[in-house]
Amino acid sequence: MAGLSKSYGRVRAVHDMSWSAASGQITTVLGPNGAGKTTTMECLEGLQRPDAGRATVLGVNPWRAPDHHRARVGVMLQDGGLPNQATPARALRHLAALYADPLPVDALAERLGIDRFASTTLRRLSGGQKQRVALAAAVIGRPDVVFLDEPTAGLDPHARLEVWDLIREQRDRGAAVVVTTHSFEEAQKLADHVVIIAEGTVVGDGSLADLTHRHGGSLDEVYFTLTRAEAGR
Repeated sequence: MAGLSKSYGRVRAVHDMSWSAASGQITTVLGPNGAGKTTTMECLEGLQRPDAGRATVLGVNPWRAPDHHRARVGVMLQDGGLPNQATPARALRHLAALYADPLPVDALAERLGIDRFASTTLRRLSGGQKQRVALAAAVIGRPDVVFLDEPTAGLDPHARLEVWDLIREQRDRGAAVVVTTHSFEEAQKLADHVVIIAEGTVVGDGSLADLTHRHGGSLDEVYFTLTRAEAGR
């Protein structure tokens, strides 16, 4: 994206934001609540139309993307996006049928522990269980770009490790993976590339090693230094 801006009335959510995510890499996006992470992701996912600037995913403007482009992009929203009356098994089998070469549904469900509640309607699932189904839905079509919003929120430590392994596999098969997170541990474990945003703009952008070397200190120290400096302007 380049010069991306989006406002809601008088509230400026994103201002002149520019960064990119490469194929075969995991890009983690860090920022405090209200920093513009969700709005930025929604612009890249084609759910919001920017006021200015350019958002490009796989060479296409996501706001006007055709169906064949959307089939190459996996999206995991933090909340919603799945039919509440369906069961995980039915929802995932329906999604798999839409792709030419989907991941095996049963194997994916077993890996994420979805098989243990596969016959329970989505509306009756816990937050962590819904997270697992949403992640499975995002990757089942082997997309070229994957957007994951807080993919391990509400998960126990064992499930978190399994999710991290699955995310790394998406990168290793060549996908561009973008993960928004509040967890410094998650960013340190996953990130090839880190983007730190505050007040709707980019305040840090680079590899984990580059950011910590350039600014000194650990990732959390760099994060607090950069976000507080932006907030104090």
